[in-house]
Amino acid sequence: MPKIQVLVISIANPILIGIYKDYEIIQTIKLDGKTTEVLPLAFEEILKKHIIDEIYYVNGPGSYMAIKVAYVFLKSISIIKNIPLKACDGFEFNQNRPIKALGKKYFIKQDNNIVIQSIDSSMMLKEFELPKQLNINKFSDDSLPNYQLPAV
Repeated sequence: MPKIQVLVISIANPILIGIYKDYEIIQTIKLDGKTTEVLPLAFEEILKKHIIDEIYYVNGPGSYMAIKVAYVFLKSISIIKNIPLKACDGFEFNQNRPIKALGKKYFIKQDNNIVIQSIDSSMMLKEFELPKQLNINKFSDDSLPNYQLPAV
């Protein structure tokens, strides 16, 4: 029997949701708006059509509020429906390009460490993309948010 996986990338707009059957994408959902408003509505429709076997999401870095909302929402579904929740960082889905942080600062991944710094115009930004095939080896069972907040 085929298994259904869902991947959520909610750290930037548009929010991306991929529906996968046996790790091959079968549907792409792009949503503009706040995670708090669009994620529950999207999952209401997804759960009407599919029995989800696994949930994957991007746990950071990016919008603090989007990460927190996505985690609480997806973890709740995970617990209620007994579905595994796994996570990885957003650099897997934008070709390891900078991710917007605060103001003119960006998150950058260097040697598996995430740092915050200003970037010059020569550093190309890249929109997030859902992969055609879901590589579960990139994800961790540790699904806690990775906020990467700077020291206050």
